[in-house]
Amino acid sequence: MNYVKTGILMAAMTALFGGLGYLLAGSGGMLVALVVAAGMNVVTWWNSDKIVLRMHNARPVGPQDRSGLREMVAELARNADLPMPALYVVDTPQPNAFATGRNPENAAVAVTTGLMQSLSREELAGVVAHELAHIRNRDTLIMTVTATFAGAISILANFAMFFGGSRERMGIAGTLAMMILAPLAASLVQMAISRTREYAADRAGAEICGNPLWLSSALERIQQGASRIDNHAAERNPATAHMFIINPLHAHRHDNLFSTHPATGNRVAALEAMAREGRAATPRPAPRDGPAAGGPWG
Repeated sequence: MNYVKTGILMAAMTALFGGLGYLLAGSGGMLVALVVAAGMNVVTWWNSDKIVLRMHNARPVGPQDRSGLREMVAELARNADLPMPALYVVDTPQPNAFATGRNPENAAVAVTTGLMQSLSREELAGVVAHELAHIRNRDTLIMTVTATFAGAISILANFAMFFGGSRERMGIAGTLAMMILAPLAASLVQMAISRTREYAADRAGAEICGNPLWLSSALERIQQGASRIDNHAAERNPATAHMFIINPLHAHRHDNLFSTHPATGNRVAALEAMAREGRAATPRPAPRDGPAAGGPWG
């Protein structure tokens, strides 16, 4: 059902893009915007992971890692039938994590130092499994495409003031309204797609790690930390907020159209219901060389 919702929302984004081009009634401006959008798409397709990781000053975790994190990610990747993703750590006290990359063969998982210091190994396994689910579901690609559409729509809206066709059809007031409302509508669709994918990744992540309660406990702990600890890199780059497992921006606390994430309480309730119904596989233990169960990493 979530895939159907995503398809509907993507169709809405495409319709909005086409409708805005029609209202502009200027084929020249529309052509320029399409060329720019195509260029953005190529750049983000090949370099989205590098761009995002650089934004957050992420550092790679190499084979010499002694924390047990790399072994955990490798084991969970095998459970998910995925190649081992590149692994990064972001130096911020806010507990959080995200995945990026255009496909499973070119993917990366990044966790914050705050996440490793505040979660048990079981909770951390649940978080990593959630991010691997995003990679397996190719959500990072979906979000790249929607971000490109949203950017192209904003460009078209800004072009409206420079082309006479839109002013003749709608007048100055209508053109100004279009410049404001079209990017807003694109952002709403982008947010809705992100929220839809989070529920799907929660379910798949619970299956990958084998225990929905590991992830539900992690979500509650991360929400508590993210609500009181700043993530300065995320605040400087708010366009990447939808990539994190919990919104890092101290905003949009409620489950509404303006939130990049579903309400944490709703996600926890869904995972707890999944656990009661026994819909996850038999729990798999985390790597033994990590901290003791219930203890923090780092």
